[in-house]
Amino acid sequence: MSFIESLSEYQLDALKEVGNIGSGNAATALSSLLNRKVDMKVPAVRIVGFDEMMDLVGGPDTLIVSVFLRIEGQAPGNMFFVLAPDEAESFVQEMTGIKSFSMQEPNMDEIGLSALQECGNILAGSYLSALSDFIQILLQPSVPQLHIDMAAAILTQGLIELSQASDYAIIIETIINEQDSDSAPIKGHFFLLPDPESFSKIFERLGVPE
Repeated sequence: MSFIESLSEYQLDALKEVGNIGSGNAATALSSLLNRKVDMKVPAVRIVGFDEMMDLVGGPDTLIVSVFLRIEGQAPGNMFFVLAPDEAESFVQEMTGIKSFSMQEPNMDEIGLSALQECGNILAGSYLSALSDFIQILLQPSVPQLHIDMAAAILTQGLIELSQASDYAIIIETIINEQDSDSAPIKGHFFLLPDPESFSKIFERLGVPE
């Protein structure tokens, strides 16, 4: 049995708690940025194989919006914040007030795209900071990169070096909701893909030897 397969509900709950701490930090940062109250929740944290990760976004041919960051420090890896195009539209419209923003336009508003990239950076940074504090390992995000493409094209780029040595990713489901607003909650996913040696290090810190 691998150390991933030996994870207990307790360890997964610990990961979920890290997600909740990160979402709290991110909600505070977004609330300050937008000057209005934002809530974030983490309904589930899971460990999944790469095929299931692709299925979560609707399959390899599904168009997705992704903010990608390389994780640097003592446990390097890759991270994606993934939204469906309609969720990304709602996200940008709520953040910027540009109600005409559309992911379908051939020339999308640069302000909207910059806002989406910056918020992805804030969210990812908040999660990494919470994980770093929890396991006492230095983790730092690189400059974020925004991509709009088929799921296979985006995610495979982050997996290409890992797929031969690692079969798992940490999935953090995220729900973003603006208080005092009639807008529907925005649902997204964080895909955390530690390098193979980093996976061992993270779960060792959670009390799960390899």
